[in-house]
Amino acid sequence: MNRPIQKVAIFVIIMVVALLANATYVQVFKADELRSDTRNSRVLLDEYARQRGLIVAADGTVLAESVPTDNRYKYLRRYPTDPAAFAPVTGYFSFVYRADRGIEQAEDTVLNGNDDRLFTQRFMDMFSGRDPRGGNVVTTIDPKLQQVAYRELTNAGCEGPCRGAVVALEPSSGKILALASTPSYNPNKLASQDFQQAEKAWETYTSDGNGDPMTNRALNALYPPGSTFKVVTTATALKAGLGPQTRLTSAATITLPGSSATLSNDSGSTCPGAVNGTVSLTQAFQYSCNTAFAQLMTEKMPKDTAIADFTATAKLFGVGEDPPGVPMTVAKSTVGDIGDDFAALGQSAIGQRDVRLTVLENAQIAASVANGGARMSPYLVEKLQTADLRTISTTTPSTQSRPLTAEQADQITDMMVRSEQNTAGAQAGIASKTGTAEHSSVTEGGETPYAWYIAFSPRSNARIAVAVIIENGNRGQNSYGGVVAAPIGRAVINAYAGGAR
Repeated sequence: MNRPIQKVAIFVIIMVVALLANATYVQVFKADELRSDTRNSRVLLDEYARQRGLIVAADGTVLAESVPTDNRYKYLRRYPTDPAAFAPVTGYFSFVYRADRGIEQAEDTVLNGNDDRLFTQRFMDMFSGRDPRGGNVVTTIDPKLQQVAYRELTNAGCEGPCRGAVVALEPSSGKILALASTPSYNPNKLASQDFQQAEKAWETYTSDGNGDPMTNRALNALYPPGSTFKVVTTATALKAGLGPQTRLTSAATITLPGSSATLSNDSGSTCPGAVNGTVSLTQAFQYSCNTAFAQLMTEKMPKDTAIADFTATAKLFGVGEDPPGVPMTVAKSTVGDIGDDFAALGQSAIGQRDVRLTVLENAQIAASVANGGARMSPYLVEKLQTADLRTISTTTPSTQSRPLTAEQADQITDMMVRSEQNTAGAQAGIASKTGTAEHSSVTEGGETPYAWYIAFSPRSNARIAVAVIIENGNRGQNSYGGVVAAPIGRAVINAYAGGAR
């Protein structure tokens, strides 16, 4: 072979190898990225040509399905059961906006049939000549409970449409029984094959001043927890060797250490039931006395470990940890950067300053106490199935940590029972803590606080734990957790565990 031909041959071989390498890279390493690219309409056309899997509630109620059509898109995604109530769970599947939010996004590869665990089903469908199908997702959601939570949130007394959320958990397993957020949206409008209608709905849902209906306030919004965080503060004290009878100040106001800042009880009142100017930790919890809890952390705890103990206990409850998916992404709760500032510790002890929690995290705190001190990993997917209902994956409950001993959990349970009985509309058999959280620097005219309620029932062998938040109660500065949020939490508990309505 002469030299010019040899050079051409070598060049051709190099080009062929490069072509093969590029094809391998695209098909093996870039395949998932290209498939999920929102500009790849070919993938969507392929997915609309197959039957996407079902999303169902724990009792089999269909929350999302694909139904045949007569147009070029063989299947239409439909949400047949109370779509706005279940939207925070399902999310939506749209030709214009892809699979977004909720289970539709988190379990997309199962629902569209591309998950590796569905290989056998794909092979059998191909072999039998059947159209490809997606797998099914069975959730832990109790549909009646979800609808009660959504109804109660929607009908709560608010300034305008209620902005809030409810999370209900099974304490012994971590199952998410309800996950409601308001205001909500109708995923059917986004799934419409009338693309103009879908775009119009998107514009409505994402426009300013519309309450952000597509925000999942249960998982992705962070709030100051207010006095509900006194559960964590109390747990810190018990773990440090202090007890329910530890004496604390009943003063209406306290000056925070190393600072001129003061902290006051609600309405500037002294803590009820005082003897010689002090109350027990149990009384301070029952009446939610801010000054007592600030003193508890800044003066009664060992000085050299108080801040570390506080943040470590919070982390055992999950605050400050990277949260696991449920399978949807969850915002990271935090106690903030306290540093070595004891004034900041006093403010954080009552759930203010930089403490921020998701509603799910606050439900986990209540559930951990209810479960004898064990924090279970929360989950929303019970199992995954093939289209012919063969199970390919089942979620096994798992313990994340143990922030409390059984004895400490019993002690806090007793305090939460007393707190419930000191709350308007108290109900027997419930252990609870309310919270009324400041969240801005408004000084004139006051602000509408965030209203919280966390609870579980019954007090022994609890079946359900809940967390409720309302952002915009209609009582202004008097939108207390015990008045605005507590009735919602009790209604959800009663719908599941029974009790007076």
